[in-house]
Amino acid sequence: MAITGFLKAWQTYKNISRIRHIVNVFLKHGFGQFIDQVNLKRFIPLRKRIKYFARWQKEERHTIPERLRMTFSELGPSFIKLAQILSSRPDLITSEYADEFKKLQDKVPPFSSAIARTTIETEYGRSIQDIFSQFENTPLAAASIAQVHDATLKSGENVIVKVQRPEIKELIETDIAILFAIARLMIKYIPESRLFDPVGIVEEFSRTVKRELDFITEAKNAKRFKRNFHGSKHIYIPDIYQGYLSTKVIVMEKIEGVRIDDLEGIASIGADRRELAERGVNAYFKMIFEDGFFHADPHPGNMFVMRDGRIGLMDFGIVGRLPPDIIDNIARAFLAVLNKKFDQIVDLYIELGLVVGEIDTDTFKREFRSDLFYLLEPLYDTAISEINFPEYLEAMTHLVLKHGLKVPTELLLMNRTILIVDNIGRLLNPEFNLLKAAEPYAAKLVKSRLNPERLVQKATENITEIGELMLDTPKQMNRLLRKAIRDEISIKMDPIGMDKLITDLDRSSNRLAFSMIVAAIIIGSSMLVQSDIGGTIFGLPTVGAVGFLVAFILGIRLLISILRSGKL
Repeated sequence: MAITGFLKAWQTYKNISRIRHIVNVFLKHGFGQFIDQVNLKRFIPLRKRIKYFARWQKEERHTIPERLRMTFSELGPSFIKLAQILSSRPDLITSEYADEFKKLQDKVPPFSSAIARTTIETEYGRSIQDIFSQFENTPLAAASIAQVHDATLKSGENVIVKVQRPEIKELIETDIAILFAIARLMIKYIPESRLFDPVGIVEEFSRTVKRELDFITEAKNAKRFKRNFHGSKHIYIPDIYQGYLSTKVIVMEKIEGVRIDDLEGIASIGADRRELAERGVNAYFKMIFEDGFFHADPHPGNMFVMRDGRIGLMDFGIVGRLPPDIIDNIARAFLAVLNKKFDQIVDLYIELGLVVGEIDTDTFKREFRSDLFYLLEPLYDTAISEINFPEYLEAMTHLVLKHGLKVPTELLLMNRTILIVDNIGRLLNPEFNLLKAAEPYAAKLVKSRLNPERLVQKATENITEIGELMLDTPKQMNRLLRKAIRDEISIKMDPIGMDKLITDLDRSSNRLAFSMIVAAIIIGSSMLVQSDIGGTIFGLPTVGAVGFLVAFILGIRLLISILRSGKL
């Protein structure tokens, strides 16, 4: 019990230390008002509150999104990864913040090769010389979660070794706990923050980063891609060496080739750039629309062109999954767009649960249909080769933001992946058009949607659901009536902004009481000045002079608090 208590105390100490660091960095970049709003100012020493007071008030040279990006960058791996995830969620944080977070790349200093070697030896329980005939000390690349080294196995195979950063798991777990606490404080003290769901953002971040920390899961992802592309003449998935797999180290076959954005290197091996663009995009459409399982981090550093013209994929820590119902809804939406049935598209958005909160359904349908018509109608008079898909995808994102829709993470991850692939396709072939490449897959989706067997299966499922609903409804009605008879039905009300009002009233009353105490000290000190009690300071009785000094300090403290709140 004593050891458990000590460990809890040590964890609490580490959390408090990290919170202080986070608060100080936010303070440094001009977020003092936010720290004050979420009631975290108790972690700021008084001298720093005074030091940064002027900074909070003056006009900043950078915009708020820029300052937040700099804050996340300074706070290290957890916050860099959070920013990268948020950059694909403009529906939650607005496009202004998302665009700024896109600038925050995974550029972090590498850790020493000695630590990497120690980690490998600890994980395998063997000397590194017993595993590798050669191990490069200088890493090929370093990211927030891990870094990669070149190596050669004793058996002669050239491999890459991915080694997790020391104590990164503990740091991320600490940061996740702190982020959850901050998110709840935001909801409590800043009720309007509910609009972008801070707790939901942290939950999504937690799920994503924990998957990326698990190298065993990454190895399973690689094996699944290997199966999905078995026999492919265009895509190559490297082997994972299962005998050298652990939670912190993964050894993978090294792909010999050039980066897909190295145009000179591609020319030197004689590969056709047009064919590469087509093969890469077809591979991603297969992953998304056929397998429902796609590589969600397709930046050029993870894609290599091999000498035989195949494209090799690397790094399987971030993947996207599309359930069959999502793929089916994509087909329904595509079919509705082809037939100019904008009402069906609006109904599909509502059915998918993208519309959140209390809304006037008729007004929403009318306004959203009008915006969809304005956006999509020009497409019907335009050749596919002339359509700029990324531009229209961006316009759809702005439309989603305008109407306050909440898009599932899987679809946003898919959109982000398609945009990156489109950029690579245009780099390889300036005449490349993503929509034209998507035609066969779209046609296949529509065909599967209209397949008689599929229609019969869907009808059977619907009839079954209706039957279950009819059987269950009397039970639910009976349960509801019983609760009504026993007065067990309650109504929960959550007045918006009430917490903030109570906080403001509480703060105002505290300031009023504080002011009365200061006034009382001043009056009392004035009376004592007239007496001859004790010695004197600057010609004034000591007791009275001390009273004036205390009143002056308390008054200044009150004035700073009022000015900092921005409400005189």
